[in-house]
This record gives sequence, structure tokens and C-alpha cells, in this order.
Amino acid sequence: MPVKKLFTKKTLAIAVTGALYNIALPASAQSETKADKNVEYVEVKGIRRSLFLSGSIKRESSGVVDAITAEDIGKFPDTNLAESLQRITGVSIDRSNNEGNQVTVRGFGPSFNMVTLNGRQMPRSSSLTSDGIPRSFNFRELSSESVSEIQVYKTARANVDSGGIGATINIETAKPFDYDGFKAYGSVKGIIDTSVESGDTVTPELSGAISNTFLDGKLGVLLSLGHSVRHSHTDRAGTEGWVRNHGQNINTSQINNGTGAWWAAQTVDLDLIDTERERQNAQLVVQFAPNENVVATLDYTLQRFEQKSQMNRQGMWFDSPTGTPDVNGTLVNPIEVTDELNFWAWQFLEQTEGDSLGLNIEWQVNDSLSFNVDLHGAESKSNPNGINSEHRANLANGAYQLNDSGDLVAVATKLVDITADFSTDIPRVVVDDSALPGGNAYDPSNIIPDLFHTFGYEIDNNIQQNRITGKWENNNSGALVEVNFGLQNTQYEVDTRRFGTFSFVTSLNIDNLGLTFEDVGDALSEFGGAQSLYPLVPRYSADRFIQLAEEQGLFFQVPPSQDGVEEKTTAAFVSADFEFELAGMQTYANIGLRHEQTDVSAYSVLESIQNLQYNHVTGIQQVPDGVPVAQTLKGEYNNTLPNLDVKLDLTDKLVGRFSYGKSITRSDLDKMFPSTRITQLRPNEVAKARQGNPNLLPYVSDNIDISFEYYYGDASYVSMGYFHKDVDNFIGEITVNRTLDDVNGNPLTNPSVNADPDLCPSAVVPDPACFNRADQPAIEFEFTTPSNLDSSEVDGWEFTLQHVFGESGFGTIANYTVVNSDAEYDIRKIDGNRALTGLSDSANFVGFYEKGDVLVRIAYNWRDQFLLQGGNEPTFTEDYGQLDANASYQVNEHFTVFVEGLNLTNATIRRHGRYQQQLIDAEQYGSRFNVGVRATF
Repeated sequence: MPVKKLFTKKTLAIAVTGALYNIALPASAQSETKADKNVEYVEVKGIRRSLFLSGSIKRESSGVVDAITAEDIGKFPDTNLAESLQRITGVSIDRSNNEGNQVTVRGFGPSFNMVTLNGRQMPRSSSLTSDGIPRSFNFRELSSESVSEIQVYKTARANVDSGGIGATINIETAKPFDYDGFKAYGSVKGIIDTSVESGDTVTPELSGAISNTFLDGKLGVLLSLGHSVRHSHTDRAGTEGWVRNHGQNINTSQINNGTGAWWAAQTVDLDLIDTERERQNAQLVVQFAPNENVVATLDYTLQRFEQKSQMNRQGMWFDSPTGTPDVNGTLVNPIEVTDELNFWAWQFLEQTEGDSLGLNIEWQVNDSLSFNVDLHGAESKSNPNGINSEHRANLANGAYQLNDSGDLVAVATKLVDITADFSTDIPRVVVDDSALPGGNAYDPSNIIPDLFHTFGYEIDNNIQQNRITGKWENNNSGALVEVNFGLQNTQYEVDTRRFGTFSFVTSLNIDNLGLTFEDVGDALSEFGGAQSLYPLVPRYSADRFIQLAEEQGLFFQVPPSQDGVEEKTTAAFVSADFEFELAGMQTYANIGLRHEQTDVSAYSVLESIQNLQYNHVTGIQQVPDGVPVAQTLKGEYNNTLPNLDVKLDLTDKLVGRFSYGKSITRSDLDKMFPSTRITQLRPNEVAKARQGNPNLLPYVSDNIDISFEYYYGDASYVSMGYFHKDVDNFIGEITVNRTLDDVNGNPLTNPSVNADPDLCPSAVVPDPACFNRADQPAIEFEFTTPSNLDSSEVDGWEFTLQHVFGESGFGTIANYTVVNSDAEYDIRKIDGNRALTGLSDSANFVGFYEKGDVLVRIAYNWRDQFLLQGGNEPTFTEDYGQLDANASYQVNEHFTVFVEGLNLTNATIRRHGRYQQQLIDAEQYGSRFNVGVRATF
């Protein structure tokens, strides 16, 4: 590789330290140090080298920066990037399907953290309505083999993209000039998932990369490929949430919660979920250095992700529960009389396609001045075929059945009585089905079709980012070391189509549905077993249900609504680095200023509501007018973001830091859509609606960090840090009660009140006989709108120990983070809660042994309870700990065999509402193992 004037004082410090401790260095640093024949050079590989490089990055940075480096090409510490990041102090993760997918830093959830790939913003999309319109990167979609380093910037920097109040996380991928000539690796592993019930217990994961340089080091090419298949199973018990003041004949005498309110579960459910996931990743990097002063890098990154899940649920709805709430207002023992069991089926299809193309040119003009031009475009598409990504169908016990003529005839005067008990980790359910013919709620003759529901997103998310930066280095004496400056333009454009069709189809003939029932077996064994809920779970396909509806002319598709946001941000920054002595201590300082102007344009295309129809005893259907109407709103804001980082070498081993910086996080995208949507509309329940707000200002945080680090070995140190964040423009929801108008400007009225009992409800939509009328009462909606509210404070402590026990081969990493805030959710407050999601303490412990050809590592990650979702009815994730381990043996200089175990103790996840008895989810995944061989050449 040609020698370039790209060797900074920071790299020099790492190189000198590495020489002193006989540690192998990256190729770029080796080229400088190997020239000195008097320096002893002993190569150390594996974990110790990775820990040394990560610690060096932390030590030499002026701000608070943590890092994880690959042990070698294609050898990142974990197969999942999020699961690697959780080992860093202050970083914890959210899991989906028992796999890390997003990160929380210092108590700030995924939407508060900016994730970049090689310093560039990356778009994300999802086809699931439960995901909303995400900004935050999902780590499960990117394999770790092509990653060489992850840096976590916890303090603001003028030259780092804004958006991360928690942190900015930069993922660096391998490049051909990182290696000296030819380098290649390949890995083959089998993923063994012990949870699998339907599918392959062992699935393949393949990865490989090849890199080489040509033309005397002037041209380099690297190609990496990855393919992964995983099958898994999840057992879940839970509810569809808890409703305030829901039920009838409620005895409130025991309530002592300060409000007098009570909460009842909407449902009680048992789910069996089978999932198949396939992921492809590829990256092609071409580097060209025509001379020693210019390096051009062209890179293309590809991501393809597909996940299919089939879920079957045994459950029931509490339409009119009775009972006595406990002192907290939780209806722990609800009773539902003369209702029905529900037999659900879901089909989920998650498809995302991501493509990124970037060109970077480094130009060393002279010994003092250099420029960097970076042009980048990236796109993420979900559900690119534009189909419904979620299908749901329901069967139910019924008092009526279809006869041979297709008419509904009475078969029972009473259905089932249900009693539930929510006082334990998972509820217990008693079903009295003695009134049904044969006394069996699971007899197909007592089951009728109920409804279908199709929904999902199609999202096209584009980012165009152009940046030019410069650096002037002071080659003369003086405190000023260098000045960095730059201009950047970022255009963020998101277009969405939202699907949603709902219909009751009680006249559907389900003879060919293939309905069977499965014994729940050992489901949820970690919670004491699922037999206490329901003995059986229905098995059938929601896709097949909808196919039958199509064949019988009962299926219809509502045109999708459309929403979109375009953000254009222009940024300019300048920063200066200084090095000087202060009271005999070597001092480093970085002073920076970043200014941004952001223009926002948001649109929605939605049909207006012409009528409401009473279509079911538990439902009211919207009847649109069929005329899509576009609405566009605009907003803008400016932010000036200063930063100051000071690092003092108090001794040759002790480092002290102080940092101040201002940072921002932009609003979630779906909060800015201008459309008004009804989110809940049922007879005898509170009607709910919401509208977006394109004029939302970003969260703005003033941040202070103080820390001390003591480096007492080549890869050993201990650190302690305090951080404080004042967050302004806190985004919360304002709730008002008001009516909502139809297309003619008249308030919507309730069609279930004083409806014709001989004609309504009617499942045939539209049916004018069951439309709302002017003589019926107007519906008062609980209307929510996101808005910038008060400020909040977050502070905490971080403690880290990284220790290598001499030459014994043993080492350990331990860290603990404490986070506090005045923006914690107040469960005794009914409305107006402003709270940070993800706020929690966390701890990690890693122990390892590496000597000769043997490596063994064990890691335990713990996270305390945190708020997963706020709003008027919260969701809390309870504390969770997971034990992982891996071991490898290097057969020879080319081949290594390994085994990895994840969630070895079969840890389970439980979520609840305001109080622990208000169960939301209890999920069990099982353990999984990876066994394989790795080759390096």
C-alpha cells in the first residue's frame, strides 16, 4: 500500500504504546513502526489484541468513546452486532425473537441513538405495523463478519452526524488497504435452535471474504458475502393490553391508588409462534491510490432480509368483565359470562431490501492540508412487492351455525363462562363450556368463522448524503494541533403505504380450512407451564382462511393510505484540537461548533369518513367516501451545537476527562404525518383518534461528562464516569376530548346506540340500515397529538474494569451503569405522563481464557426493568439476564473449529402494564448453539 500522509498523532500514540507493550498493530500503524529496527515487535492476536486496540481508542480520544474491534478479518466477537454492543458500558439492547436488534445507550432508547455505517447515515424500513416508521437501525439485518470495528461516541462532536442524544454508533467495515496483500477467510456454521417445533432444528450460516491488492499496492479489491438461515419457535402468554374503567358491576371498594380508576385486560391469550428467517449480506469495496496523496474508495453494500412467522392463538376477549379490583385497581380475577373462545391464526411476512453506494476521496494536498469528499446514497424498502404483510383470521364459538342452505340457525342458548386469575407470572384460566352441545368448546361443530384482518406497511426510505471536509495540521510549534471543517447536505425521504382491511365473515364455509388442535405440551415451562391457560391451541393458516374468503367472494381490499416525510438538513462545522501543558500535565482539548438547518415537509393521502356502520356487537366499521385527499404541512428549525472536550494525562497511567456538548434527536417519523386516524372504535368503549404534527422540534440535550480512567497494563484499565443530560423539547402526547367530523363536516355519531335490533349489527359492509344517524349521540373521541412539552433531566454513573491476568491467558471485563431521571413514568398518574423509554440500569460480565490454540469465553448480560412504551397505558419490560458462551480451537494456522451457545439458561422475557399483575407478554425462546469451522488464508 502506498505511504500516505494520513498518519495522525492519535494513531502515532497507539503505535508507540503498542510497541512498548509488544502488541500487534493495524497494517497502517505497522508500516510506520516496523521501519524502526530497534523496536522489538511480538505479534499478539485474538482477544488480547482486540482489547488493547479498543482500550487505545478509548484512551487517546478527547471525548468519551468506547470501541469494539475485530480479532481478525471476519472474526467479530459476536455473530450479532447488537449482542456485541451490549458488552460496552452503558449500552443495553432490545431483543426480538431472542435476537438483539436495537440498542439503548445510557437509558436512551433506539430512536435516541444515531447509527452510521462508515460514517454515513443508513435508512431502515419495516413492513410490520407494530414497528411504526422507524429511524433507528436494526442490527439483525447486518452480519458481523464484514465489520472491523464499532465506535460508540457518547459525547457530542462537531464533525459527527447529529441525531444521537444517547450516542452515535459508527460501524466500520473492512477495506482492502487495511491488509497487506492477499487475505481471505471463510466460515461455515450450523445454527442449532432448541426451540424449534416446526422447521429445521439445524440451519446453515455461511460467510466469506477475499481481499487483495494489485499494481504495487495501488489497487485493492475486497468482496465479502454472508448467508444465514434460522428457524425458531416462541411460546407466549399475554393480553392485548389493559383498558381503564372497563367492565360492569365492578366492586371498587378495595381500590387505593389515588385515582379510583381500575384496569381490566382486553384478552387473555396463549400463542405458539413458528418463524423462518433468511438473511443475505454482501459488500464490494474497491480502493485506488494513483499516487501517495490520493486514495479513492468505492463501496457497495447489500442487505436482504426475509422473515416469515405463523402464529396460532387460543384466547378470549373480556367484553364485559365483572369482579373486584385489588388495591392498585387491577381486575386480577375477571369473570366473563356467556361469551366465546377465540381461535386465531396470524401470518407475518417481513421483507426488507437495503442498498448503499458510496464514493470517498481522500486528498493530501500538502503536509498541512487535506480534504475528504464523501458522496453516498442508500435506500431501504420494506414489503417491496406491495402486498399485505400481516394476515389475521379468527374462529369462535357461536350460538349460530350455517345450515346446508347457508342460513344461520340457533344451536345454543348459552356459550361459555370464563374466569381468569392474573395474580401469578402467567394467568390461569377456567372455561365452563358445559352449555355448548356436547360440552366441548373445541368441537368443530361448536366453532364458526368470525373475521379476517389484513394490514401492513410498504415503506421506501431514501437517504442522499454529500459531505466535504478538510483538515489543516499545524506543523509548527504551538498549542494548536489541527483544525477540521466541513459542509454536509442530507436529504431524508420516506414514503409509506399503509394497508388495512377488516371484515366479519360469519357466512364463510370453513370445511376445507384444515382446523386441528395441538396440545400445548411443555410450552412456557419456565413460567410454570401453559396448561393452566388452555389445554389446546388451534392450528390452521390465516392465508388459507383468506383464500377461502376470496373463493367465496367475501374478501375485499381497502385502498392503502399514503404518508411521507422529507427532511433536508444543511450542516456546517468547524473544530480545533489543542495540545499543551497545564500545571505540568499534558492536556488535549477539542473545541467545535456545528450548525444545522432542517426543512420538513410531510404529507398524507387519505379517504374521508362518509359514515360509521354498526357491524358487530364488538365493532364499529368506518365507511370511507372513496375519494383520496392529499394534505401537506411544512416545518423548519435551526440548531447550533457546540462541544468542548478536555483530556488531561494526570499521570502516565491516569487520565481525566471533561466534556460539554449539545446534541439533538429528531422526532419519530410517524409522529409527523398530518393525517387524522381513528385508532379505536367499539360500542360501549372510549373512542380514540390521533393526528401527527410536522412542526415538532427535535429533542435538544445539554450534556456534561466527567470521567477518570486508570490504565495499568497493556489491555487492563479501570474507569469511572458521571454523565448529566438536560433534555428540552421533550416530545409527549397531548390528549383532548372532542368530536370528529365526517366528510360533510358533521360530527360522527354512534351507530350502535338506538340501532334497529332487527337489522343491526350487520356484517355486510356497507349496509345503510346500520349507518350512523343524526339522531344518535355524537362520539367524543380521546384525541391525542404529539407535541413538544417540558424539559427533563437524566444522569448516571458508569463503572468499568478490564483486566488481563498477566500471561496466564485469563481475563475479565465487568461494567455497571446506573441511570436516573425525573422523566420516569408515574404509574399513579392517569394522563400527561412524560417519560423516557429504555431508561434502566445495566451490567455485564465477561470472563475469558485464551492461550495457545484454545479460547473460551463466557458472558452474562443483565438489564433492569425499563419502560418499553409510554402513553396513557404503559408497557414495562421486566429485568432480564442472559448467559452466553463460546469456545474455539485453532487446529493449525489456517483452520479453527468453534462452538457458541446463546441464552444457555433459557431466560425468559416478561412485560406488564402499570402494575406487575397487568401482564402484557411472557415469552420463552429456548437456547441456541452455533457449531462450525473457520478458515483464514
